[in-house]
Amino acid sequence: MSFKKRFTSARIIILGFAGVILLGALLLMLPISSQKHVVTPFLDCLFTSTSAVCVTGLIVHDTATYWTSFGQFIILLLIQIGGMGVVTIACALAILSGRKIGILQRATMQDSIGAFQMGGIMRMVKFIIKGVVLLEGLGAVSLSFVFVPKFGWGQGIWYAIFHSISAFCNAGFDLMGVIKPYSSIMTMRSNPIINWTIMLLIIIGGLGFFVWNNILVHKWHFRKYSLHAKVVLLTTFLLLVLPTVYFFFGEFQNVHDLSTRFFLSAFQSVTARTAGFNSVDFNTMTQTGAMVMTLLMLIGGSPGSTAGGMKTTTFAVMLANVTAIFHRDNVHMFHRRIDNDTVRSAATIFTMYITLCVGVAMIISRIEGIPMMACLFEAASAIGTVGCTMGITPHLCAVSHILLILLMYFGRVGGLTLAYAVASKSRFVKSMPEERISVG
Repeated sequence: MSFKKRFTSARIIILGFAGVILLGALLLMLPISSQKHVVTPFLDCLFTSTSAVCVTGLIVHDTATYWTSFGQFIILLLIQIGGMGVVTIACALAILSGRKIGILQRATMQDSIGAFQMGGIMRMVKFIIKGVVLLEGLGAVSLSFVFVPKFGWGQGIWYAIFHSISAFCNAGFDLMGVIKPYSSIMTMRSNPIINWTIMLLIIIGGLGFFVWNNILVHKWHFRKYSLHAKVVLLTTFLLLVLPTVYFFFGEFQNVHDLSTRFFLSAFQSVTARTAGFNSVDFNTMTQTGAMVMTLLMLIGGSPGSTAGGMKTTTFAVMLANVTAIFHRDNVHMFHRRIDNDTVRSAATIFTMYITLCVGVAMIISRIEGIPMMACLFEAASAIGTVGCTMGITPHLCAVSHILLILLMYFGRVGGLTLAYAVASKSRFVKSMPEERISVG
């Protein structure tokens, strides 16, 4: 079997992510990476590197107080690579060096960003790079108005850049531990610049590169958008507005300042979509609120974006499928029929995410003796590559950490990518006799 046949695009993607994670873990093990100048245990470094590359945000050590500037830079570099995608970064470097991009590289790039066709893929790569640099730059400028007066020019600019990249890549890593370890942005929960900038970066990063392109090309002419863009925008809008309304009236009704109450409600709705920042202590939320957050974390962002999760389109297709069953009709959205392969893929992804999340949560709960809701929250945060936490991650044993590492990796590379990577095609096309079974 030739090299190209053995190394399919799916296998290149999963090996690429695995290689970057391992390299990141080894760099974080160096004494120069920790403020105590000691060799950090490999499992802790592997967990941190996986969380960064898979843009999750779950941590075993506070990023600001444990890691040095070098360690923080490595983490930020891993976040940028993971957010844009290993293959996108590789293609960008190839373009800058003037190397020719072959068919295999183009096919891998197509699978990596979820493109519908290979044509124009390099133009899309250039578009992605320009968009990322511009948006992260604008985010850093905006955040500097808060961080520079608070921390000085050098540290303030570094903090602005770090949090802008972390927010746009939906990573959730922060350096606010200098104020209070593991506090995220809770100490700035009422600051409008912090709230609006981080929320907008998270939302834009989670929409997906193809939706950006649709918006730039067609502007306000929504009818001209592709079906993919329409589904992403509508689903995203509903998943932002409805939880915000619930949090405003159901979770934070005791917060009397309406602006703070709005920011708390909107921010939790946004950050649960795979970002991982938090402006409240999730342990203070009701069980219902924690469950709403868990569901949002599982859904995540959109395909071809910096976000993880089962994706907004998967959730939308599953809802459309339920609606179609009631009407005994084909699955359709916006007057377009959805093909059966897409529906099957959505059902597969949905089943894998729910099964793995609940299964791992049950195992962790049994091993650690922790309430199931906290474990379910943490497992959903890992597989959705979110990073929101109830504070149990640093205190888990090695087995639980390994399980969360696997969930983060699965959530970033995608269930179908892993399935295609390990699947082997049969030499014979098998058509079995058909027979019906009763369901429901």
